[in-house]
Amino acid sequence: MASTTISEKLRKQLAALPARPGVYIMRNATGDVIYVGKAARLKDRVRSYFGSPHMMEPKTRALREHIDDFEYIVVGNAGEALILEATLIKRHQPFFNIRLKDDKRYPYLKVDVQNPWPRVYITRRIEKDGARYFGPYASAGSVRATLDLVEKLFPWRSCTKEITGKDARPCLDFYIKRCIAPCTAFCTAEEYAEVIQQVILFLEGRSDDVIRRLRVQMEQASENLEFERAAGLRDQLKAIERTVERQIVSTTKNEDMDVFGMSRNGDQACMQVFFVRGTHMIGRDTFVVEGTKDEPDGAVLLNFLLQYYESAQYTPKLVAVPSDVEDRETLEELLGERRGANVEVRVPERGEKRKLVELANENAREALDMMRVKWLADATKTQLALEQLAEELALPALPHRIECYDNSNIQGTSPVSSMVVFVDGKPANNQYRRFKVKTVTGADDFATMAEIMRRRFRRAATKPGAPDGAAPPDEPRTASDGEPGSDIAAGDTWELPDLVIIDGGKGQLSAAAQTMREMDMQHIPVVGLAKRFEEIFVPDEDEPVVLPRGSEALYLVQRIRDEAHRFAITFHRQVRGKTAITSALDSVPGIGPKRKKALLKKFGSVKAIREASVEDVASTVGFTRALAEKVKESV
Repeated sequence: MASTTISEKLRKQLAALPARPGVYIMRNATGDVIYVGKAARLKDRVRSYFGSPHMMEPKTRALREHIDDFEYIVVGNAGEALILEATLIKRHQPFFNIRLKDDKRYPYLKVDVQNPWPRVYITRRIEKDGARYFGPYASAGSVRATLDLVEKLFPWRSCTKEITGKDARPCLDFYIKRCIAPCTAFCTAEEYAEVIQQVILFLEGRSDDVIRRLRVQMEQASENLEFERAAGLRDQLKAIERTVERQIVSTTKNEDMDVFGMSRNGDQACMQVFFVRGTHMIGRDTFVVEGTKDEPDGAVLLNFLLQYYESAQYTPKLVAVPSDVEDRETLEELLGERRGANVEVRVPERGEKRKLVELANENAREALDMMRVKWLADATKTQLALEQLAEELALPALPHRIECYDNSNIQGTSPVSSMVVFVDGKPANNQYRRFKVKTVTGADDFATMAEIMRRRFRRAATKPGAPDGAAPPDEPRTASDGEPGSDIAAGDTWELPDLVIIDGGKGQLSAAAQTMREMDMQHIPVVGLAKRFEEIFVPDEDEPVVLPRGSEALYLVQRIRDEAHRFAITFHRQVRGKTAITSALDSVPGIGPKRKKALLKKFGSVKAIREASVEDVASTVGFTRALAEKVKESV
């Protein structure tokens, strides 16, 4: 629908909705499925999309504008609605839903145990054929790495030939100990079945069982004077033990759990999962979830877990998550039905499990950052992003150099600002600058932005005899005036940007634009990026520019904004830490600059001084016991 007016067709459909649980499917004017949702009462839930738009979240408002038709399916209870919703989302991949990216293509490892001489191979299709499937894996790379490991550790056949046991000689795999050659009858069917069973146990994460079985076989071979076979089993045993030792020891207890971490940015979330079996993390994988913008963490986790475990071939006893999941009890019930036993979904609060969740969160953040770095490394995408940005903002030329500014403070304390620079769509880290705010007291973002713009473009002013873009030689240079990590070197030149992005709304943008006019830099395009809706404000224009969702230009702007924010936050933490140390020690009578420096050199932080004994403080150069006691009382 192009407007908020409800058509007569939709009015009749809304009037006919039942007050029963079910799933509803929204379609646009071309008939495409754009959203799938669940409801305890279809009548109430679906009607809510056609109420006052002023009470809706931005994502819901955008969805409503595209609804041309809908249908619904009545189910028996909330659990059935959850399952059906996840199934339909996987099938249709609706734009406005939280969806597991490319889920239908995820690969699995298949062990065709229904065949007399099973093999292990990669497949993307699960069939009801009696085979064992392991996965899903997030990428072909992760499933191939697991397959390569299994090939090195266990001597199963990788060939597709028909096994008769009558071949004249085995292939090379037998001689490099990658196969026990059933083709030449060098092994019995029972011996080959034992190898396959070991593969299955290993893939299930039961490495201890594999090691125990191999050790028994090795000892039996030795007792039977089969020394060559015993030596082969010994080598295999050592290889598996080395592999297990390299796996992260995750807990002191035997566990059967999947640990999830999450990192979000804009319309995407990155999910990291650790597979913990016994006392080891036997593997991990990374998944990308789309359509997460404006959705709470609990909804993102619920939708991901439903879609993931619908495809997963194993459900553990415990699912550890970083935050509360919507409809947790219903989810536990559904997972319990898949497992055939109780499953707990829990947010660990302390101990080893909490540390594992935090580690998974950290890995999810790193994976999301890496995906963005790879995106930036794609010259085609960055060129397209720059072209789209120039077109949407009506720039006179492609923005070769983009600068982005962000302020950071906590209730006005230790205010700092950052400047990050992207050249041809890629970060130019050596040109980043950091500013300590000098003239502004308290949390005044507008005045802070004006000060930073003044100091930045003062560096670009030219005087007779000065190179274009160089700072005037009579301007003072200080460690707080745009430091790249240290202070400004003599002759530091600041090239003029083709586009300035202010991380903020109309107020910050107005302050920056006014200052640039005062500095005679009004020819440089400047825009403001609002945090919540990611709208781009342009000076002297009432309506913001909204970059198309999923466009390369939006992704680039988000990346630049996030980098400016990260750089500002990092600097603010450093300044705040130094300020805290300084103020705490300055309040101690008898502590001057030299003694303060001696203390910090020895202990490094106020926390370390607080935890040290009086004797340790007194042993610092220039200190007496009496002075040490004053320090301990004050900090």
